Amino acid sequence: MFSSFRLSMAWLHTWFGLVLGYVLMICFFFGALSVFDREIDRWAIPESRFEAQPMPSFDAVLKPVFDKLRAHPDEMKEMAGRVIGELPHPDKLPLEALYAFTTHRDPLLVIGGDFTIPNKPKDASEDHLHVHGWGTIDPRTGAFLPEDRLKVGSSFFYPMHYSLHLQWLNLGYWIVGLAALAMLAALVSGVVMHRKIFREFFTFRPKKHTQRSALDLHNLTGVVALPFHFFFAFTGLVIFAGIYLPLSETMLKPLAKQHEVLQAKRTGLPHESAGIAAPMASVDAMVVEAKRRWAARDMAGEVGLLTITHLGDKNGYVSLFRAGSDQVALVGQGVHFKASTGEVIREDPVPNAVSSVNEFLTGLHLQHFRHWLLRWLYVLGGLAGCVCIATGFIFFVEKRKKQHAKAGGQASRVVDALAVTAVTGMVIATVVILVANRLLPTDLADKGGWERNAFWGAWVLAMAHAFWRGAPVAQARVNPAWREQCMALTGLALAAVIANWVTTGDHLVKTVFTETYWPVAGVDLSLLVTAALSWMAVRRLARREQVIARERSPTAGLHGGPTQVRTAGAKVSNG
Repeated sequence: MFSSFRLSMAWLHTWFGLVLGYVLMICFFFGALSVFDREIDRWAIPESRFEAQPMPSFDAVLKPVFDKLRAHPDEMKEMAGRVIGELPHPDKLPLEALYAFTTHRDPLLVIGGDFTIPNKPKDASEDHLHVHGWGTIDPRTGAFLPEDRLKVGSSFFYPMHYSLHLQWLNLGYWIVGLAALAMLAALVSGVVMHRKIFREFFTFRPKKHTQRSALDLHNLTGVVALPFHFFFAFTGLVIFAGIYLPLSETMLKPLAKQHEVLQAKRTGLPHESAGIAAPMASVDAMVVEAKRRWAARDMAGEVGLLTITHLGDKNGYVSLFRAGSDQVALVGQGVHFKASTGEVIREDPVPNAVSSVNEFLTGLHLQHFRHWLLRWLYVLGGLAGCVCIATGFIFFVEKRKKQHAKAGGQASRVVDALAVTAVTGMVIATVVILVANRLLPTDLADKGGWERNAFWGAWVLAMAHAFWRGAPVAQARVNPAWREQCMALTGLALAAVIANWVTTGDHLVKTVFTETYWPVAGVDLSLLVTAALSWMAVRRLARREQVIARERSPTAGLHGGPTQVRTAGAKVSNG
């Protein structure tokens, strides 16, 4: 099919990148935003703008809160079709297990629990059923945050980068997984294609024509961030291997269940409840003991995750996991207590080599550690991936649009419109959800739903605009949608900063100097940088459109010989 291996790799690189590059663009961009998802939450939820809190007292604060936790209505509705008979009222469902989770960057506390369904399941393969309840509370008071408040960072941007918010049959996970696999192939084929890869590390000629500059920037960002791109594509596949290869839920399900029982016997953590009620000992005393044990192992720290299994039962146990923000590996160093007496059942041992590698790779991908410089390097790596993909789109169009124009084809126009949608359109939608978050009334019913609708609506409008304005590409000219959407993005980014100031009073002078609060200041400053870069793009694109218009003018070249036009250092001839 191809005359050389290198040409076959070039074909693979081009078409894998073109077909799945749009998905990868989403993964990289929202992955970069997810590095600071909790900080974006602080910007989006003004009530949460206070310092991060440690795990609060269970006995004094959390126990009364869990007494108010209820099964989620959506899960109750779905469960009704899977059981025999009518479900009990949610208030009468017993809470079987619970959890509370916090991080060093999150002032709020995430809680949740499993509620037992007493009805017999319709499917004989299901031995027992339960539904979940969850909520977010202020750890200082135990007050619940209204459920319709959208955590824009952690509940919208973060899931977007690995699931695309396509939950049906885990479709989003599979699309992202396929894109990650294709990316690994594209990275390998890209290395094979570029024989002078070391020289390309130092080559960028912004004053050349667009095709050359786009290729230089594509190569540069691809080479500079190559280890980053490879690592995150690979570890993303590893983290979701259980979804892509669900053997424990399909072919090996009986064996997996048997393993759970044997694991419970080995660790001493009961697999099933005893069916005998038992009181709860002081969880706060267990926290003190867990901290003492961690300190004795020279890793003093706070509780990051608290779970109680078989709640109110003789076999109940409490698990306390350390907030490991001082290390890369996602290790909890769990200490497990008998719930009724408070005695230690088990202290997790040092993980073996395989577990250590898995925990390190997972921790490096999820970056729960406390290291601000490294977090910003993650952001830059993600944005470098976006630039690499975007310039790949631009190079593809610039290389082929004259040929397609002569043949009367529309392929370049379609690719360019999709590129506009995936680049400027995606960023516009991201800023629009922030503007909507600040402008919609706080007491609006289902406010989070309206914010989501604003995001998707803005993205659809950006796509429609890109296709509507894309006719010049079919004539080998520039799509004005690039410039127009950059102009809109400039205004929207400024509007988001101003809206935050007007609705909360938290302007940059306050959040940077007088009452320093970097989570909010960081989002505002990022929006201002976005506005500045967008405006620079507007001016550059406008100059380029003017140059092309002069070249194509009927009067060009009437005053002797070829017209020589120089723009941004590039010499273009029109004979």
